[in-house]
Amino acid sequence: QVQLVESGGGVVQAGGSLRLSCAASERTVLKNGMGWFRQAPGKEREFVAAITWSSGTTYYADSLQGRFRVSRSDYENTLYLQMNSLKPEDTAVYYCGADSTEYDPKFYTAHMHLKTYDVWGQGTQVTVSS
Repeated sequence: QVQLVESGGGVVQAGGSLRLSCAASERTVLKNGMGWFRQAPGKEREFVAAITWSSGTTYYADSLQGRFRVSRSDYENTLYLQMNSLKPEDTAVYYCGADSTEYDPKFYTAHMHLKTYDVWGQGTQVTVSS
């Protein structure tokens, strides 16, 4: 079974940075695109950023653009999320997901929806202290 494994979470002070990684156990999921979502206590899971695997086109939640940067390494089968200028409101469990279908242009318009992704990681906790 294909797995996505997140790492890099932790506790950081406001203004600090973290880099999350999401490693895929098989290249079979690295087809359409991948994304990062987060879920804070008592809140719904929300879109953070996404990237098309072939072209590297990136997408961000409007409120996060400029502080977060998503990237991928095709060689390492890994998705990354660089988070800078972190704020206490960034505290959440961060999940990566993969749309492992064959190339489908719907990803360009549907990357922000949970149902677009068919493989998920277990999540990594990010806590930002004030």
